[in-house]
Amino acid sequence: MSTLSIPLPAALEAFVEQAVRRGVAPNKAEVVRQALARYAEDQAVEQVLRAEQELKEGKILRGNLKALIRALP
Repeated sequence: MSTLSIPLPAALEAFVEQAVRRGVAPNKAEVVRQALARYAEDQAVEQVLRAEQELKEGKILRGNLKALIRALP
């Protein structure tokens, strides 16, 4: 595991410290790890939802992938 040093605005620092005091996580690093894990999950869900929307809109490629690549400008 690596360590990052990231400047935080006072409001976010206070939020992290409050989360530790409330027992959400045992320490500040774990609060940030949990937040980043949640963010990664949210991004993955957003990508799936966007792909589903593109499918509904017909924004998909059909056919031979190699032929489609050759047809690109």
